[in-house]
Amino acid sequence: MAHEKELTAARERLAEERRALPWVKVDKDYVFDGPSGKVTLGDLFKGRPQLVVQHVMFAPDWEAACKSCSFWADGLDRMVPHLAARDTATVAISLAPIAKLEDFKTRMGWTFDWVSSGSNDFNRDYGVTFSPDQIATGKPMYNFGTTKIYGPELPGISVFYRNEAGEIFHTYSCFARGLDMMNAAYQYLDLTPLGRHEEGLPYPMDWVRLRDQYEPQATKGACCHG
Repeated sequence: MAHEKELTAARERLAEERRALPWVKVDKDYVFDGPSGKVTLGDLFKGRPQLVVQHVMFAPDWEAACKSCSFWADGLDRMVPHLAARDTATVAISLAPIAKLEDFKTRMGWTFDWVSSGSNDFNRDYGVTFSPDQIATGKPMYNFGTTKIYGPELPGISVFYRNEAGEIFHTYSCFARGLDMMNAAYQYLDLTPLGRHEEGLPYPMDWVRLRDQYEPQATKGACCHG
């Protein structure tokens, strides 16, 4: 319990430090493709001062979104009304055409807003899409230049603030393991005796599937712990 209390206090201090980070004004006029036509970055706020963006990996030539990003999106979907109650809008943004996004959104049963950045530089500017030339360098460019690029599309979350004058600021982004805290399923698994039990897998999230692709699991008997 002492360690848990230390972690709680450290997490609260980190949240304060995160909020104190310098803001960067967004000077580009990003225009996205939405289900009803063109929308600006400002439109995505829906009149609220704060916007959380989940960068969902979905390249134009893919037929489905990344299964890991979808794992995160499943949790985000039910948070939308709670975040809205605290003046925070949410949106998913991907490179794929809006028709593909809408089809996949329907398949997954999601309700959050999802727009396409295929016609602008948003993904590249916020560090989640990389060119073949960038990948070929082998240099660490992802996650604020700390991690090598392992594909053209990578996950992330970005946060923006819009003031009363309509100015928009980028206030925070996180990538890679920084996204871990936004996955409620993982946080619950961390409470269990088996934890995430991903040891021995080819990679940690090898077990993850799209929510409609899991096979029914037979109930396993409990071990005897008396």
